Amino acid sequence: MRTIRVSLAVTALAAALTLTACDSKSGDDGAKAADCAVAVKVGPGNAATSAGDTGNVPVTVTNRGSDKCTFHGFPGVEMTGGSSSWSVAKEQDAKPAKVTLQKGEAATFTITYVRGDGGSLSAPTRTVKISIPGAGDAKAYPWSYGEVALKTPDTPDASVSPIQVAGD
Repeated sequence: MRTIRVSLAVTALAAALTLTACDSKSGDDGAKAADCAVAVKVGPGNAATSAGDTGNVPVTVTNRGSDKCTFHGFPGVEMTGGSSSWSVAKEQDAKPAKVTLQKGEAATFTITYVRGDGGSLSAPTRTVKISIPGAGDAKAYPWSYGEVALKTPDTPDASVSPIQVAGD
C-alpha cells in the first residue's frame, strides 16, 4: 500500500514538472517553450507630428518557421536613444488572447506614444528593441517617429498592445 502512494506521488510530481516544462519561458506571457522563427516589421505608422500629439505604430509579426507558433501576452518594447533606454508599459486594461499562427500567417500589436517636445521630459528615441514572447531574444529596429514624451525621467508616455491576429 505504501509503495502505491509513493508511486502515485512520484507520477503526480512528474506530470506537474512535464506540464511546467511546456509552459511559458517568461512567466505570464504564456508563450510556447520552443522559439518561433518570425519576421518583424515596424510601421509605417500614424506618426504624431507635433509635441503632445498621439501616434500609433503598428508592428507586424509573421511566422517564417515551418511549425505553428503560439503567442499569448504582450511583446516587450524598450525605446533607446544614445546611452539611455525606457521600457514601454503594457496597455492598461487590455486582455491578451492566445494567437496561433501557421507558416506565413501574421499577427500585430501597436505601440502608442505621445510626441515629445525635445525638452528635458522627452526621450530622444532612435531605436526600439522588441521581444516577442516565444520568439527568442529582443531585436532592435529604427524609430523614425521623433522624440517620445516622458511622464517621468524613467517612464515614456507610451504603451504597447497585446499581440492579436492581423486585421482584428
